[in-house]
Amino acid sequence: MEHTFWIFLILCQIFSVGAQFNGYNCDSNFHSRFPAERDISVYCGVQTITLKVNFCPVLFSGYTDSDLALNGRHGDAHCRGFINNNTFPTVVIFSISLATLESCGNALVVSTAQGPNAYGNLSLVQIGNISGYIDTPDPPTIISYLPGLLYKYSCSYPLEYLVNNTQLASSSAAISVKESNGTFISTLNLLLYNDSSYIQQLSIPVAGLTLKTRVFAAVKATNLDRRWNVLMDYCYTTPSGNPNDELRYDLFFSCDKDPQTTVLENGKSQMGRFAFEVFRFVKHKNQKMSTVFLHCVTKLCRADDCPMLMPICGSKKKRAISEGKQSSKSSGNAVLTAGPIITRSDQTPSNNSQLALLNAPEFHMDTVTSILISGVIILSVISICFFLFSLVLPKGRSSPVTTVSGVRNTAFN
Repeated sequence: MEHTFWIFLILCQIFSVGAQFNGYNCDSNFHSRFPAERDISVYCGVQTITLKVNFCPVLFSGYTDSDLALNGRHGDAHCRGFINNNTFPTVVIFSISLATLESCGNALVVSTAQGPNAYGNLSLVQIGNISGYIDTPDPPTIISYLPGLLYKYSCSYPLEYLVNNTQLASSSAAISVKESNGTFISTLNLLLYNDSSYIQQLSIPVAGLTLKTRVFAAVKATNLDRRWNVLMDYCYTTPSGNPNDELRYDLFFSCDKDPQTTVLENGKSQMGRFAFEVFRFVKHKNQKMSTVFLHCVTKLCRADDCPMLMPICGSKKKRAISEGKQSSKSSGNAVLTAGPIITRSDQTPSNNSQLALLNAPEFHMDTVTSILISGVIILSVISICFFLFSLVLPKGRSSPVTTVSGVRNTAFN
């Protein structure tokens, strides 16, 4: 009888475990436990933060999916997750919009520190950190036999990037209980336009742009929360698409600016705008066309903080970049490049080294000008001939008269 009782008890326990996981993708051999740190995944996206919580240990602990909420907001349905039973194991998914992250009690802390940027230049850099937790409600009793569940999460967004026009997906976060890294890089693009209206994008002819053509460039953010503005920190050019090319020419950095470059808007909206005149790299002297690639180191800053991050040109610090130095692989950095911008010379000399004379003043004569100049020269020659003839003629009239034979008139006697 005693053996029958123990067998019945074991069967009841097995049945209760099976019933506990009934209808959900859970394995009693792996999920008959309380939650652990590995049971939460954090994905820091551009527009949303996605949290995935392993539901099986939650179920084993005696809770349902409706018991889990963000930052203790159990009475708000928007702060609760939803079951996804199409995965193994079953998970509860929370989606946090960056535009309304404070509505469920998430905290945003933006810290500012001076440090080296992607190229080792001293610069003020901001980091945005979003943090919060998922927990279960406290029971209305004095004691409870159920464990209180608490999952902490954090997303860190470095707000400075070296960005390019290739489509970069937002970097997936490393799965972690407490923290993870994200990036806004996929929202940024470097675009080229024909004029200051920034409507029609630049169209480069097959033969290339003529030298000193004015090009308008913009670092533009799309689908980005309005709390962030775009601040261009450093824009430069290289002859190749490699942003780490040893040969580069700076358009502007801090207070240093190329004379032909004009910064039109910076740090005031979600678009940074500037204009420059196209040129050629001298290394392309043996080529008919020169290629120019544009790169920009860009920051994101809170609208109220952007003026603080703008350089104070009266007390600027010179950057120190050794030639050929590779960029540091800081977290969140990616490359934003536009190009190639193909430039050409209007002249096609037999020796391409003559392209170095492009800066000399040029003079072009059309047909009408040539005819007028020729007419003036001919009239001048005729005038000179008439003048010389007038000088010779009086001398011929004053020469001595020879004696002429004839009959003498007696009236003059």
